[in-house]
Amino acid sequence: MDFADNLSLLLRSRYPVIYISTYEEERLEQAIADTAKHLGRSIYLWDFVEGYTANPTDAGFGKRNPLQALEFVDKISQPALFVLRDFDRFLEDVAIARKLKNLHRRLRELPQNIILLATQINIPSALQEILTVLEFPLPLPPILRAEIQKFAPTLSPTDIEELVSASQGLSLERLRRVLTRAIAQQGTPDLDLILEEKKQTIRQTQILDFFATNTTIADIGGLDNLKDWLKLRGGAFSAKARRYGLPYPKGLMLVGIQGTGKSLTAKAIAHEWHLPLLRLDVGRLFAGLVGESEARTRQMIQITEALAPCVLWIDEIDKAFPITDGRGDGGTTNRVFATFLTWMAEKTSSVFVVATANNVRSLPPELLRKGRFDEIFFVGLPNQTEREEILTVHLNKYRPHNLRNYDLGRLAYETPDFSGAELEQAIIEAMHIGFSQNRDFTTEDILVSASQIVPLARTAQTEIEFLQNWVSSGKIRSASRPF
Repeated sequence: MDFADNLSLLLRSRYPVIYISTYEEERLEQAIADTAKHLGRSIYLWDFVEGYTANPTDAGFGKRNPLQALEFVDKISQPALFVLRDFDRFLEDVAIARKLKNLHRRLRELPQNIILLATQINIPSALQEILTVLEFPLPLPPILRAEIQKFAPTLSPTDIEELVSASQGLSLERLRRVLTRAIAQQGTPDLDLILEEKKQTIRQTQILDFFATNTTIADIGGLDNLKDWLKLRGGAFSAKARRYGLPYPKGLMLVGIQGTGKSLTAKAIAHEWHLPLLRLDVGRLFAGLVGESEARTRQMIQITEALAPCVLWIDEIDKAFPITDGRGDGGTTNRVFATFLTWMAEKTSSVFVVATANNVRSLPPELLRKGRFDEIFFVGLPNQTEREEILTVHLNKYRPHNLRNYDLGRLAYETPDFSGAELEQAIIEAMHIGFSQNRDFTTEDILVSASQIVPLARTAQTEIEFLQNWVSSGKIRSASRPF
């Protein structure tokens, strides 16, 4: 059921007070006006500066007086909708709250409804029982397509579909702005400008980051079990998979110590599957005002689903949602976590979640149960064969034409317990040695550098043993094949 159907049902069911959160005020008001016309209702628009504006007879009534705006409802007897802009700012006022409760009782018997518009959901506890929250989604592909065709009616169907795909996640106002700019600049809509506008939109949320990545699966040494799992699902987001009836993959959790390639894998998945990569900084979800953290979480979900198909990368999720009773923050962490869990379990959109964790013991058990993620992989320290592959990847990056000059077998043998990040650091240190002596670095330089590095495996031995035992118990899959 789309927004218009949901709104019509609530109005016909005589829900007295409806609360809608959106940044697209103009598009929302047009949708409300269309629904009001279909139901044969008059519509009255109010804002704090201008008062009521839709009806010339009542123009300016309630200006700078939100209580008077509510009292106006009592004067109207015919079927009507009262749309009050930015009204969340006044809900903490005791007079406003009391008047809304009184109107709630009266309007249950009348074909009249109050619609409160806001940019975020911020409802006082005293009003939670009487307000009905309705979500206004970002524009869907048919709306985007119609808007693009208005600006560029001569574009081919293929070009239009590319622009529609690139525009998903933009508001209609932002899309109009970037289309106008592109046409003024070069006479036709531009895909790069739309993608840049999308990046700007995501940055402004201060929750998500848009990542452009060129990392491929070939850039990851080892992890053959994980690579096979990913290759098997490479076409799961295609139209052919939809016709087959295949559901979208939900996501993947990668567990292991730092420097073993978990974040690199998230980037490679997005590149290999040709999907945009969004990085979620969970710490940014939490805000100081009551209810704001939950609102940011819902905003993150809305934007992510509007950009689908995409990969949502959540780095170090163990630090964001540790086991806690929630007493220290008034239960905010628990409420945000519950919203995230519910979405993970029930989502049907083409958002593939890649979460990484270093300390799995700090994660709530609800996050680890089947149904949240399709699979949980342990990304352990590379074995000797994998170390040789990792060294090959890094040396190909720094010395692609001189790879044969390095004894990869010896380097892999002499660096037990080294992670991929530590192997790269040993190569970089060796480069410093060679550069300082005006020569190219050698195998011996890499070994000298490696001998001066204390691997994290020695300081995190207890955690590694715990994870290896967890793999042995069959509760988690190993990303690597047995050596």
